[in-house]
Amino acid sequence: MTSPLLFAPFKLGNQTLSNRIMISPMCQYSAVDGNANEWHLTHLGSLAISGAALLCVEATAVSVEGRITHGCLGLYNDANQAALKKIVDAVRAIAPVKLAIQLSHAGRKASSQRPWEGGALIPLAEGGWQPLAPSAIAHKPEEAAPTAMTAQDIAKVVSDFTAATVRAKALGFDVIEVHFAHGYLLHEFLSPLSNQRTDIYGGSLENRMRLPLQVFEAVRAAAGPDIAVGARLSATDWVEGGWDVTQSIALGKKLQALGADFLDISSGGVSPLQKITIGPGYQVPLASQIKQAVSLPVITVGLITEPAQAEQILQQGDADMIAVARAFLSDPRWPWRAAAALGGTIAAPQQFYRCLPAGSPAIFGAISTAQR
Repeated sequence: MTSPLLFAPFKLGNQTLSNRIMISPMCQYSAVDGNANEWHLTHLGSLAISGAALLCVEATAVSVEGRITHGCLGLYNDANQAALKKIVDAVRAIAPVKLAIQLSHAGRKASSQRPWEGGALIPLAEGGWQPLAPSAIAHKPEEAAPTAMTAQDIAKVVSDFTAATVRAKALGFDVIEVHFAHGYLLHEFLSPLSNQRTDIYGGSLENRMRLPLQVFEAVRAAAGPDIAVGARLSATDWVEGGWDVTQSIALGKKLQALGADFLDISSGGVSPLQKITIGPGYQVPLASQIKQAVSLPVITVGLITEPAQAEQILQQGDADMIAVARAFLSDPRWPWRAAAALGGTIAAPQQFYRCLPAGSPAIFGAISTAQR
């Protein structure tokens, strides 16, 4: 039987991964003043022993005003760093999983209610804060407009991403993913739908890419050679006249020249006018187009729920790694099921070996103390 690609080792930069499964960053909206807590310990601890090779911590704000909600994780002060260290140390004690963190700034989507509270922007009079954006264009017509960023605001964003990277490095993260997607600040600069500036940060594709590339270059330099650094992109806005795959390829090539180690391809989020036909693996064709045009590892994500589906994507050469998100929430041992279905081997704690009935496929490889 041919060994499944899903369980073949893979390299991102100088980081060697035991397989090609990534747990995608999933916002939990459960932090307090940006600080991780017992929820994050439980949530990430469970996922850490799933057998996935790479676990990415949720979108983590690089500044207090860069949070999406009051409950968003942050890495902008000493208290944030100390709280997250407890989580990182706990995960390191129980699993050999590589740890990534997604660094983000919410831009005009900041100061929002949590999704289960409706997700609307919170007015200043009700405890919100003033969102920043490339241009004073509201995300939705009924919302208040954000503040168009000054040159000083833009410089601070670069500085904030750099400082958060230094903190992530001190915490021992193996991988950093810079968030260029889903309608948050750096995506807002990229898209002509949200960026109507007339200075060097707006207008042409080169100008719209300027700040995201400055941020990436600063993160790459601060991270050093041992940390793999990449970016999550929204490959298309799904709106005519917006950001698209052609522009994403141009950006991918620029990122490659700046030393990016991977691209993580998603889509949408910058406009409520987006028209998306959602179905299994609906974003895979976007990743495939970009993969054919760049010489970087490409990760694909979006309604990839079945092991055979994930394996087929890799076998067809549409992507190099598979990121899974919500499927892990309903099945935190998704890689075990994938290993059994595909004939792979997965690292698992020996305490769990007896969960398989007699006659089950031999899917487990031990996590030894030396691996931790």
